[in-house]
Amino acid sequence: MPHPHEPPDEALASLDQRLGAAEAAQARKVSPETHAAMAQGYRFVGEVVGGVLGGVGLGWLLDRFAHTQPWGVVGGLLIGTGFSIFTAVSAAAKANKTAMGASGTVPVAADDEDED
Repeated sequence: MPHPHEPPDEALASLDQRLGAAEAAQARKVSPETHAAMAQGYRFVGEVVGGVLGGVGLGWLLDRFAHTQPWGVVGGLLIGTGFSIFTAVSAAAKANKTAMGASGTVPVAADDEDED
């Protein structure tokens, strides 16, 4: 907040300087890796929600045309949930494999079991 005794030009210069410092601090906080991780997380959420809603929608259509209420919606919900979990786990495994390949090999821990 500008001081009451500062002229308007000095207040604007002070505000511009503080704004520049705040923008620089914000730019340091958000890296490209952060954006990529956020995008991957939103993709997982979209796959799960889309799979469930898609299954329910197809089940509802089946109910409308085949007059099988409520079994189409229930079956669609179960199938959509299973499909969305499968796709999310597959995508997570692929992302993990890509990340492990980018970071190099990871040493394997020694087995702690005693051999007799």
